[in-house]
Amino acid sequence: MLKVHRFTHLLFTRKLCFRSYFAQRTMSSPAVLAARAALASIDLTNYDPEQSRLMDEKCILVDEQDNAIGAMDKKTCHLMENIDKGLLHRAFSAFVFRPSDGKLLLQQRASEKITFPDMWTNTCCSHPLDDFEEEKIEQGQLGVRSAASRKLEHELGIPKSQTPIDEFQYLTKIHYLAPSNGMWGEHEVDYILFLTADVTVTPNKNEIRDHKYVDKAELQAMFDDSSNSFTPWFKLIARDFLFGWWDILLERRGFDGRVYAKTLTGVADGSKVVKMV
Repeated sequence: MLKVHRFTHLLFTRKLCFRSYFAQRTMSSPAVLAARAALASIDLTNYDPEQSRLMDEKCILVDEQDNAIGAMDKKTCHLMENIDKGLLHRAFSAFVFRPSDGKLLLQQRASEKITFPDMWTNTCCSHPLDDFEEEKIEQGQLGVRSAASRKLEHELGIPKSQTPIDEFQYLTKIHYLAPSNGMWGEHEVDYILFLTADVTVTPNKNEIRDHKYVDKAELQAMFDDSSNSFTPWFKLIARDFLFGWWDILLERRGFDGRVYAKTLTGVADGSKVVKMV
């Protein structure tokens, strides 16, 4: 009986030590401390009314390991004053490829956008929202997949029937920070999703100024042209991941000559956050 009590006491002591360690690590997280701090706000009267309205949507706050720790409106999340305190939220970057030729669909952000206006970027980049229960589901990345399908419809007019959530291929997630201008910026844990699909694009002009399909050489030529500007997350993903994964996608064409995003299963370790800050 004495041995049993000692064993039980040892287990209890270890649990307490682990909880204490985890609590100390969590408390020292800049993202957690920022989420509990007094945060700055701003009047959006002088911005586009629709884009200002969208700033009321609630992002999912996370720590540096992508653990959900709360929710906050997009306006608060994207102010550099709050980002500098460590405030961090969850996001996704979707890349849609045409199956017949493997070309990537790009968008140029509208001039009305509050952050990173007029910049070229991947097909769609946005946030899962705390406002929707289905977008908070973490298992199998269901939340970000649902958000990607929703935003592809909102921004590019692509029907949800053409972007089924189980067809998105999750690759990895990155932690990055990027200022937009002196006031606005991004600080995100960004899930990278690939989708191969024939889609019908009907752009929302309040979201997108232009769009086009490009192959690898055409995208590289765009990067080499100094007259083009690109979102910082797209440049980071292209620099470190996109072109390599794109090569694999093309190499693994099916017998029908088409590309399939699901052939990329296992090419990246999606279990951890890749730190790029």
